[in-house]
Amino acid sequence: MSASLQQLESELNDRILQGDILGAFEDFYAEDVVMEEGEDKRVGKDDNREYEEQFVGALQEFHKGEVTAAAIDEEKNVTFSEWDMEFTLEGAGRVRQRQVAVRTWNDDGKIVNEKFYSIGG
Repeated sequence: MSASLQQLESELNDRILQGDILGAFEDFYAEDVVMEEGEDKRVGKDDNREYEEQFVGALQEFHKGEVTAAAIDEEKNVTFSEWDMEFTLEGAGRVRQRQVAVRTWNDDGKIVNEKFYSIGG
């Protein structure tokens, strides 16, 4: 892997915060990526792309976003980011979302697994 996990994680998070959610998805996620949130599990880049496109399509306004903590396990190629976000979604209104994203990266610098854990408050 040419870039460090810290560089990759930082660039990905920055692009998401700048609103380039779909572009970041294309650049950072592997074709065989598995994404999990609660009981929901999506396998493969095509299914996950469709999910991300639906989210972005429903996003009416992004009020704030911040990575409040981060950690890296270089041995296991895993990164952790704690997020605090507020946005307005069509049909759902204003939402505050606090979660931890746990990402496993392959040696090519692509995410092969991403799990989201909701946190209180």
